[in-house]
Amino acid sequence: MARSESSFDDHLPRRTRLERILERDGARCVWCGREVGTGLVAATTEHVVPRIKGGPSWIENEVAACRRCNGQRGHRTPADWITECEGLGWEPDVATIVAALERLEAAVERRGGQRRSRPYVASQLRRLRKRPTWRPG
Repeated sequence: MARSESSFDDHLPRRTRLERILERDGARCVWCGREVGTGLVAATTEHVVPRIKGGPSWIENEVAACRRCNGQRGHRTPADWITECEGLGWEPDVATIVAALERLEAAVERRGGQRRSRPYVASQLRRLRKRPTWRPG
């Protein structure tokens, strides 16, 4: 990671946050692998832990996704959505999702709070690390 993330990043305009996420993770949808932010494929910020499940709007909890995948995922867990994506023949970036969950876990530890998201993050990390296709980045 080229620069450190801080709580200041949480208050940046959405476009600036998206630019930082694209710089950090690359300009590809984490779910389907399509290049985002160019041509017809709009880039969006995707909450790895959905807000409805207690996920904070912190940059550590956000990755880049295409609008299609962001909308289709809904509130499915990352592990469940990855399985669905693979069933569609896509190649989700499991390592980036795991890295985002690890960043979020560290940020929650550092900042405190987020009682609802803690068990969700832990369970998703367990599930994703067990996957035969996951390789640490």
